[in-house]
Amino acid sequence: MRIIFVKFREISQKYPIIRGMASYSIIWPTGNFLQQKIMGKEEFNYMETVRFSLFGGLYVAPTLYCWLKCASHFWPKADLKSAITKALIEQVTYGPAAMCSFFFGMSLLELKPISECIDEVKIKFWPTYKIAICVWPILQTINFILIPERNRVVYVSICSLIWTCFLAYMKSLEAKQKEPISITNVNPKIISESKAQTNERANHMQIPLLRKVLGN
Repeated sequence: MRIIFVKFREISQKYPIIRGMASYSIIWPTGNFLQQKIMGKEEFNYMETVRFSLFGGLYVAPTLYCWLKCASHFWPKADLKSAITKALIEQVTYGPAAMCSFFFGMSLLELKPISECIDEVKIKFWPTYKIAICVWPILQTINFILIPERNRVVYVSICSLIWTCFLAYMKSLEAKQKEPISITNVNPKIISESKAQTNERANHMQIPLLRKVLGN
């Protein structure tokens, strides 16, 4: 076991993207797990957690790594001005693209039609983005100033734990809004009472009509 850990450490130090992918494949499902607990779900949705793990580890971590490398290349200085510049540019480039990819990609993993994936992006993007621009510029400024480049993906993944809880919450809202009302979930007593009231109303309508016919 120790040999495996040492080998993984050597590989992760040599290839930081591997370390980022491993971090996101754990942190993203953890965020989803916390969101489900906070929302008080009685039955835990394991497939949803698996989808978060796949999306976080195989998509978010590599794309974030590429963005951080590009940002470091174009703004190599570690001063406050460069850090703020990178953080602000991220909010109009990588940030919006990442959010659209999240809602679209997670919907695809749920095997939804393309039209529904696009609709979810349209509905959920702007409310999510308004929160993001209040949070991520500060976190990314700290990231670009204080955190070494080789550890930046891991730092962002830790910061994104709470953010992932929020994303999972936003993702779950649509399911609640579009959840159809099933007849099996309606109390049978309510159904029987409704039928009785309908029959009673029909009888009240038929009696005056019958009297009118007989009177003629």
